[in-house]
Amino acid sequence: MIRPYLVNFSAIISENQLSIRASLSKATTPVPQNAKNISSTPIQSLSLFRKDLYRIKIKGLDQNQQIILNKEFDSDNYGNFEIRLPAIINGSAIQNLLVYEVSIIQGLDLHLGSFIPLQIANPKKIVISDFDKTLVDTKYHTPKEVYYSLNKPLSYFPTVQKSIDILTSLIDKGHQPFILSASPHFYENAIRDWLYQHQIFVSNIFLKDYRDFFSIFDGRLSTKDLKVHGFHKINKLIDILLMTGIPDELVLIGDGFESDPFIYLTLVELLEDKTDPLKLWRSIKNHNFFNLTSKQDSIFITKFYQLYELSRAKRDITIEIYIRATTNNLNDLKDKEFTNPNYTQRNKTVNYYTD
Repeated sequence: MIRPYLVNFSAIISENQLSIRASLSKATTPVPQNAKNISSTPIQSLSLFRKDLYRIKIKGLDQNQQIILNKEFDSDNYGNFEIRLPAIINGSAIQNLLVYEVSIIQGLDLHLGSFIPLQIANPKKIVISDFDKTLVDTKYHTPKEVYYSLNKPLSYFPTVQKSIDILTSLIDKGHQPFILSASPHFYENAIRDWLYQHQIFVSNIFLKDYRDFFSIFDGRLSTKDLKVHGFHKINKLIDILLMTGIPDELVLIGDGFESDPFIYLTLVELLEDKTDPLKLWRSIKNHNFFNLTSKQDSIFITKFYQLYELSRAKRDITIEIYIRATTNNLNDLKDKEFTNPNYTQRNKTVNYYTD
């Protein structure tokens, strides 16, 4: 039977706000991904290129399992939802969520799942980690490597144990984990399987939606973003922080092969130094890590101001950056200079490490 199902669903409660991020797609009923010794491959999820509109109904239940929220929401053209709701309604806090698709079959609510929202406790401790080249040493440079990346489980590629140790140690210390990667959106099941196999239980995975490249009017990404990941990463990085609120402790883990150090230092400039968003945007928008389009310009500056205003009420925030390097590029990364002198100075505090 072909029916809609949730590709991903994240519900986060922070400071009395419920933030929901969800994505739907049509497919045959999927095999449960928690079966032992089962590793999915990215090519099994190519059906996620489908483009459809959906309407979901969300019911919120209080501690007595009484319905205190009952609303419907429309997706974008790709089946994605970004929803903000109050977490407390008429004095009662939302404890559970029931989700239904209501537009596919007229008059029938298709149950998609029930969920307990993630509560971000105080003090807020967040860790956001890259995946490719950070946790797994993936390769996509040649047609052969691309073929293997699509047809092999991610366990085929070497793991980066030092990065895993850093991430798991932070989780053990109470940091809430998020995965942010430029991998295509149809890699999500494969990435989730790999994480679970390594005892890393992350429910929030943010990837690059490749359907954006095929939409002239709706897409936020252009063809240059196939290789330039800066806009995608900083856009999703800010989305995560808008969902969780500004943390007391923020740890960012990435690699030194692409734009991660520059992007993370940009966030430090905004959150710790409280640099004016317009000034910061002007200084980086034409950098080759971004090369923003006019549409991305508008999104970029809007998100910067949203995060900046949120951060103004938070006086103290500690940001740590860990960047995976190799023996060949370690010294170059440590000595790297940026056009922004603050970035050059801050770069000295970045924790670079090798395998």
